[in-house]
Amino acid sequence: MAFINYKKKEVQAKIVYYGPGRGGKTTNLEYIHRQCRGRVDSDMVSIRTHGDRTLFFDFLPFDIGMVKGFNVRIQLYTVPGQVMYNATRRLVLKGTDGVVFVADSLSARREHNFLSLKNLQENLAVYKKNILQIPLVFQYNKRDVKDDPVLPLNTMETELNSRLKAPYFEASAKNGMNVIPTLKAIISKTLISLEGELR
Repeated sequence: MAFINYKKKEVQAKIVYYGPGRGGKTTNLEYIHRQCRGRVDSDMVSIRTHGDRTLFFDFLPFDIGMVKGFNVRIQLYTVPGQVMYNATRRLVLKGTDGVVFVADSLSARREHNFLSLKNLQENLAVYKKNILQIPLVFQYNKRDVKDDPVLPLNTMETELNSRLKAPYFEASAKNGMNVIPTLKAIISKTLISLEGELR
């Protein structure tokens, strides 16, 4: 649930980038941080290990203006992709208001996407959140890869999004294709969801 400061007229919302290891979550935030530097008022914190690109989180407050007279601040986080870091993934999900699921388009990563999405559903349930109700956007990353087989879009949609029916974007976090549109979509869905809490 978003943190609402009525005295300061500010709402702070949390968006988490979730998905399999090495799927592009950190690359998304690095691109956003570079492109939106003028609107970012803190450094991005990244803790890396040789086991996964991000061990804990990337932190990025993102000021987007006012909603219902409240200043809105967005915090962006990533989770580690590897299963061994599930306790950390769950901790990062605590209090999340919206999720971007970054799926890896490479055919070899097909099962990793499915398992990661299942894990997201399980970890949200720990906090009594339903994957069908939380603001969610899919990003099918690495659509620009030429050297390895890429899953057809309709296969990814059928396997990951047929029940959820969330908005989706074909993307390349590496070159920035559809990174900002993905961010705008999840911010929009999250703010619509939070509007009821603001009075």
